[in-house]
Amino acid sequence: MPNLPDVVLWSIPAFVLLTLLEIVSYRLHPDDDAEGYETKDAATSITMGLGSIGFDLLWKIPIVAIYTAVYELTPARIPVLWWTIPLMLLAQDFFYYWSHRGHHVVRILWACHVVHHSSRKFNFTTALRQPWTSLTVWPFYLPLIACGVHPAALAFCSSANLVYQFWVHTERVGKLPRPFEYVLNTPSHHRVHHASQGGYLDRNFGGILIVWDRLFRSFVREGDRPVYGLTKNIETYNPLRVATHEYAAIARDVRAARTWGERAGRVFGGPGWQPKTAPGAAGPGAAEPGEAEPGAAAAGPTAPAPQPERAA
Repeated sequence: MPNLPDVVLWSIPAFVLLTLLEIVSYRLHPDDDAEGYETKDAATSITMGLGSIGFDLLWKIPIVAIYTAVYELTPARIPVLWWTIPLMLLAQDFFYYWSHRGHHVVRILWACHVVHHSSRKFNFTTALRQPWTSLTVWPFYLPLIACGVHPAALAFCSSANLVYQFWVHTERVGKLPRPFEYVLNTPSHHRVHHASQGGYLDRNFGGILIVWDRLFRSFVREGDRPVYGLTKNIETYNPLRVATHEYAAIARDVRAARTWGERAGRVFGGPGWQPKTAPGAAGPGAAEPGEAEPGAAAAGPTAPAPQPERAA
């Protein structure tokens, strides 16, 4: 079994220090345009992060069992060496992109990920606002295990990816030099990802690298100032409601559905999915004009297409 460090555990002091420095920076140099910090919001984000640690330990029991079974069945083996680890990180980041994208366009997956987008602030504590139901993530990485990546090596790569993404949750860092902005996920790119404006929805899914978004046409450059949160915000700081509100919305929509097709759409369609209705007719649970769909959030396959990227 590879002897790899727990990078998340080792990074906790850095998380704390960077958060304190960001708070102090807002005290010393206020920015009227930035969202900054709000005590209840930050406390909720930290609580969600602490809760996710406990729930992740629970979900890891079946996940590790499945990964171990697949790893034992495959004849492939990729050794953990100094030159294979960067390749594993690259591969993990590729599958992270598709996992992240999938969790934005399939509603039952979005119910897990919506937690991370539920804050209307954008600071280092927002990075800690993690879901308690991450059991939906593991299938996306099965190809890596089947190719011979040891489950412990995958856990290391996933942790490294998570640690990298901490620093991109800030408004205190502007745009970086163009070569960095072209290759890496940066605060500028991730501000777009957390925005709720139509042209920014479902964009910039990359974890460490932004090149996946450029390759698969989901990249948008930061232009208008982002408005953070959901298209229909939940107006609560209760951690349990933050963790479960979209599941509750799905359950309500499924109960109100009239056909099995509509039930399937409410679960497996996009976050803003609505059944087709006759002209002038409104189906059960249909949104009024100008109102966000029930349970809809800052993502969905029907989001308006962004303007073409312009050269800097």
